[in-house]
Amino acid sequence: MTQRSATPVAAMRAGPDPRAAAPARKPRPALSWRYRGEVAARAFAAIVLGYLFAYALTALLSLALPFSRVDSVIAASLLSFFVWCAVAMYAFAARSAWRACWAPALGAALLLGAAKLCGAAALFSAAAAPAA
Repeated sequence: MTQRSATPVAAMRAGPDPRAAAPARKPRPALSWRYRGEVAARAFAAIVLGYLFAYALTALLSLALPFSRVDSVIAASLLSFFVWCAVAMYAFAARSAWRACWAPALGAALLLGAAKLCGAAALFSAAAAPAA
């Protein structure tokens, strides 16, 4: 058996290297401050307002779910991670940065108001019940 010299596959191909003939890329235009501000607003909506929305939903569900107190809090807390991710995706999918900010903020305010009403109802119903 004769031993051949090892030649790379690229050297066996005929023709010039296609990377050598590639044209130089055009320089990218500078990003405007408006674009950077919109991205910053969306990131704020995703992180801060998403957390606020998830917290508000957790507060409401931990009061409203018909389980025991521990199970309600655990179920609501587990669901909050999914909700936070969904709000973060919405923040970057919304048509404008303004909508990405006000929609989760309004939703969180409504959920916190509903949680406060449920909490107040729970407090008053416990106060009205006779002590054992």
